[in-house]
Amino acid sequence: MKTSRLISLAALLSLLLLPGCSHCNRKGDSLYQASTIDALLVGIYDGSTSFTDLRRNGDFGLGTFDALDGEMIGLDGAFYQAKADGTVLPVADTARTPFAVVKFFAPETTLSLAATPDLGSLMQQLDALLPTPNYFYALKIEGTFPVIKIRSVPAQQKPYPGLAEAASRQTVFQFQAIPGTIVGFRTPDFAKGINLPGYHFHFISTDRNIGGHLLDCRIDTARLSLDKAVELHLALPENSEFSRGKLGRDHGRDLEKAER
Repeated sequence: MKTSRLISLAALLSLLLLPGCSHCNRKGDSLYQASTIDALLVGIYDGSTSFTDLRRNGDFGLGTFDALDGEMIGLDGAFYQAKADGTVLPVADTARTPFAVVKFFAPETTLSLAATPDLGSLMQQLDALLPTPNYFYALKIEGTFPVIKIRSVPAQQKPYPGLAEAASRQTVFQFQAIPGTIVGFRTPDFAKGINLPGYHFHFISTDRNIGGHLLDCRIDTARLSLDKAVELHLALPENSEFSRGKLGRDHGRDLEKAER
């Protein structure tokens, strides 16, 4: 009887500790990612992960929506959908995403950023501030931005085009003197194919009425909060599109067109 109870306890623990468990809370220095950037690049846009699962695994992040319907921003435990018509909506738990990355944001470093004329200069400044490029980082940049240029992509119809083609239909918005937050991640070069190497940023205004994928910005003064991640949990879609997808190719040119 005692042996039977021990076996049952061991079986229960093994289930609770399964690395793929979508109900495990991953707090601390861990990222949770739904699908891969390669899958998105080849047009795998059917939502595979619910926002219920995303909320269990992070309170800060970015991504997109089923059928590529807009840009996702996660900030302070709330998730928002920035649509191509310029509206920003709160996200229901039942909504689904084909690609997202989230983290429970707990910054180790907070500091002031120097003025930068554009996004390229901002990324150079951030590179100089990072202790090493070989980890994943979550970044939050708060301030009033003299210039913010963002985009959103409309929902796509099947058969889905690749991401570079879909992004060519984007709607671009530009704003001046807008207070808000840049939400982003930096991915090491060795994770190419899993996520976008280097920086990936989305933006949302303080009043939560403006948001999208960040294309450019100017900074006079801003505050950076930096959170290093040493673990990555990758949840791959279980569907026929992902199973048949032609993944692992060199998509560098398409990635540059789609994300930059």
